[in-house]
Amino acid sequence: MIKVRELSFKVGEKKLLDGLSFDAHPGELLAILGANGAGKSTLMKLLCREMRPSSGTITINDKALMDYRLEDLAKTRAVLSQHNTLSVSFQVSELVLMGRYPHFKQKPTEEDFRIVREAMEETGITHLASRDYNTLSGGEQQRVQLARVIAQIYDSPNACLFLDEPTNGLDLLYQQQIMELARKLADRGYCVVCILHDINFASRFADRIMMLKQGKKVAEGLPIEVINCENIHETFSIKVKLMACEGYNCPLVVPATILK
Repeated sequence: MIKVRELSFKVGEKKLLDGLSFDAHPGELLAILGANGAGKSTLMKLLCREMRPSSGTITINDKALMDYRLEDLAKTRAVLSQHNTLSVSFQVSELVLMGRYPHFKQKPTEEDFRIVREAMEETGITHLASRDYNTLSGGEQQRVQLARVIAQIYDSPNACLFLDEPTNGLDLLYQQQIMELARKLADRGYCVVCILHDINFASRFADRIMMLKQGKKVAEGLPIEVINCENIHETFSIKVKLMACEGYNCPLVVPATILK
């Protein structure tokens, strides 16, 4: 579904991404890990077409990303950003309906309203429908935004969902809920690409993991293949211990010491 080939991005003489290549497939959740400055956010902006690459290609469904009309791209991929503050008050149901804007010209149809209701049910926010978005907690707001992007691609079976650190700033319960929803979307057939900081969340919920350092790929593969002390040390400059955990396919990662 998504093919990235020899992707590079430069600011002046500094390369933020350097010859990166990978695929992301329908029905899988690809987690991208890396320390601050590894190039994760730059990669996400390029995938979302917020920026143009210095070189290399990105294709979605065998079509070059830059060749999509904006209205078609909006039906093909949805993006959940880190920060979703609003200066104007909207009811929750109104905000979720915004996800349907690419699908109608003047006013929403009954089908659009049905999709909004189902997206709200899936994210567990139906009881918040009439609430002012700005009165919600951070975790509730993030679920509302996730409902919005689900509504955007709900009836697009070949769509991609990009999640940029969706658990950032949330407590453990909301982190768990957001990742479980992301996992369910992948299981429904969507291609989900998710930037994460938490290695244990990545190993639990992702089908594949890609690790970045200074704009280059350190490792890519199944969690059981890439979650090891060597890759984590190379990616994060930290020594860790791996502990077996019942019910998990991967060991639990526990920090040991930070290198000076």
